[in-house]
Amino acid sequence: MTAAPISRVSRQDEAAILALNNEHAAELSWLEPERLSFLLSEAFYIRRIGSLEAFIMTFDQDARYDSPNFLWFRERYPRFVYVDRVVVAGEARGRGHARRLYEDLFAEVARAGHSIVTCEVNADPPNPVSDAFHAALGFAEVGDAVIHGGKKAVRYYLRQIAD
Repeated sequence: MTAAPISRVSRQDEAAILALNNEHAAELSWLEPERLSFLLSEAFYIRRIGSLEAFIMTFDQDARYDSPNFLWFRERYPRFVYVDRVVVAGEARGRGHARRLYEDLFAEVARAGHSIVTCEVNADPPNPVSDAFHAALGFAEVGDAVIHGGKKAVRYYLRQIAD
């Protein structure tokens, strides 16, 4: 079986992205349609696999984005690409989609002249599967924070991209 292609996201994908994102709002954050449209317009790199088995959304340091996690990195690094969300549909899990999206992102980051990819993983509630996945991809922990008035704790990760 050949792997589903990685494609650019278009405006026609917005409703499906919104639905998939909001199915996973506990791990990510709930998005309203207007907020998603805004984020898509600010994104550095956003791709999907297949008809929408998975997607990834990232921002570089110049994005107009108010996420406390993104702002944490912007206060510390002059140039970076921040992975805001990676979502794989339940029926598509275990097919390597997240790994493929990250590998494609790393190639795009290098082409664009960036050398740092960042992300965060929930510490409370814990997400040991995501911690292990990011470690396997070469991410290292660089900090942590408690956000949203103490409702969530996160660990911050960074991966160097070779020039």
